[in-house]
Amino acid sequence: MNGNHFRPKGRMTLRIIGTALALGLLVYLLFRQGWGEISAVIGQISLEVFLLVILMTVLSRTAVGGRWHVLLRSAGVDISLHKSVSLTFAGLFASNFLPTTIGGDVVRLAGVLRLNLNRPVCIASLVVDRLVGMVAMATVLPFIAPGLARGLSSTAKAPLLAGAPVLSNLDLPSGGKVKKLWEKVGGMLHRLFSALSFWIKHPRSLLVSLLLSWVHMLLLFGTLWILLRTMGEPQPLWLIAGMWSLTYFVTLLPVSINGLGVQELSMTFLFTQIGGVAEPTALTLAFLIRILQMFASLPGAFYLPDVLAGRDSLSA
Repeated sequence: MNGNHFRPKGRMTLRIIGTALALGLLVYLLFRQGWGEISAVIGQISLEVFLLVILMTVLSRTAVGGRWHVLLRSAGVDISLHKSVSLTFAGLFASNFLPTTIGGDVVRLAGVLRLNLNRPVCIASLVVDRLVGMVAMATVLPFIAPGLARGLSSTAKAPLLAGAPVLSNLDLPSGGKVKKLWEKVGGMLHRLFSALSFWIKHPRSLLVSLLLSWVHMLLLFGTLWILLRTMGEPQPLWLIAGMWSLTYFVTLLPVSINGLGVQELSMTFLFTQIGGVAEPTALTLAFLIRILQMFASLPGAFYLPDVLAGRDSLSA
């Protein structure tokens, strides 16, 4: 039987194992720090600040929905802003439980197909929407460079260097496997450029969607900035942007369920080693962002059942 038959199951197993390991490490860090220190950090956040950052998180998610709406409308898809944003929130809510962040895109696609919209264009719009988000996030990645050079001291590098002997003994892929890998990469790039072909001819829509991505990012970075200042660990906004950008790209690795555990560990490491934030504060910040993102996606719970059942409740 073809070995490819087992690959999806193997990837899912990897994500489950990765999630379990990441969460296990988080639990260890939490117990090592002690709940007393973490609760003391949380106690510094007032109700007013918490409500403010919830509002900012909801607005940032709305900007993501607006980005997708611009791409759909520019391709001639007849869909209202309300429907685009509602389906985006449904996808974000589903991403809390589905194996990868792509799971939210599947929900969005199911939603637009229930509305009898252009299938190929809608699929391409989701690819371009995700690509625009990645490009926007990559624009702030260089901001981490000064802090990275300063923060990764010899003690921080030690765990990474310790793995060098293990890496040297790895069985590297053979020439045939490398060729197959390149073929897959080439096919992926071909599909990517095919999806981009329409929007490249309409650069205005790409620019507007990129601007909406930056609005989303500014609200997200502002949320982190406010929380850190409230917890007594202020950081420059540009450095926060760089550290979150690197966290974002690490979380894209398909090694856990929706980045669960991986996002928190990455944030804790980067904000302590590069930003110089105390570990209890970094841990608390990581958990607060996860909670805020889940809480902000709750409006999607009202639309997800109808999307899955094939009912069009988005008539507004």
